[in-house]
Amino acid sequence: MGAMQPMHWLIVAVVVVILFGSKKLPDAARGLGRSLRIFKSEVKEMQNDDAAPAAPVVAQAPVQLPAAQVTATGAAAPVAQPTEVKPL
Repeated sequence: MGAMQPMHWLIVAVVVVILFGSKKLPDAARGLGRSLRIFKSEVKEMQNDDAAPAAPVVAQAPVQLPAAQVTATGAAAPVAQPTEVKPL
């Protein structure tokens, strides 16, 4: 004999209906269904993220900022630094 006989299940069902009421049970079941649906879609999305190949990373050459600009004569002229603008 199993641990839960049909009579035991009937008693459990009656206790649940008494505790929660017949009006709240459909709402609770609907909320549980929505939660499971959201959970299922999130798990599926996580699996799709893992299965999708990662885009190759393209290495870029470092950007060099000029410390000085070369003039027509070949001499280096200093680059003017931007000045700070104060709000009015």
